[in-house]
Amino acid sequence: MGFQDTPEEWQVTATETPFAGNKTSVRTDEVVMPDGTVVRRDYQVHPGSVAVLALDDDNRVVVLRQYRHPVRHKLWEIPAGLLDVPGENPLHAAQRELYEEAYVKAEDWRVLTDVYTTPGGCDEAVRIFLARSLSEADGERFEVSEEEADMELARVPLQELVRGVLAGELHNNCLVVGVLSLAAVLAGDGIEALRPADAPWPARPFEA
Repeated sequence: MGFQDTPEEWQVTATETPFAGNKTSVRTDEVVMPDGTVVRRDYQVHPGSVAVLALDDDNRVVVLRQYRHPVRHKLWEIPAGLLDVPGENPLHAAQRELYEEAYVKAEDWRVLTDVYTTPGGCDEAVRIFLARSLSEADGERFEVSEEEADMELARVPLQELVRGVLAGELHNNCLVVGVLSLAAVLAGDGIEALRPADAPWPARPFEA
């Protein structure tokens, strides 16, 4: 199989959900360890997310700056959002988020990478897309509220974002993974080697 992650599921003898929120919940499982002992593992149950690294013809990335209360920071990020519907096609969700957050559409879509954001404490899986051939979206702008009402938009050269990541100035998970992955792609086999936008995603199976 080569050097890759593999699915595995240890025995769970009991489970409970001490908290259920609007989009996520907390689950407590009693898991049997290899030596036979049973330990409790608490983790956040998450529907999954998509993110979009949108690259324009000048090699600039569409980014937005948004307040994130848990870390008490305004972070530069790439457009992203939840998979709101179980089994939702992640490409459709990514196209929706790019439209809603940046009022942009793209003609060329590829899968850039798939990640588990915090596998020690959350089952969130994120698919990061690369979107190119950008243009302004059609129709009315999406009405924003709450934190998004204070959002700033910009287009920043890819190499400036890479520098900011490595300097410890940019911290959003999807932005960091996305820009470093794209830099690696451009220095390696090229964009044509990326997976197609409808590539299977075992972490969040979907219908085409």
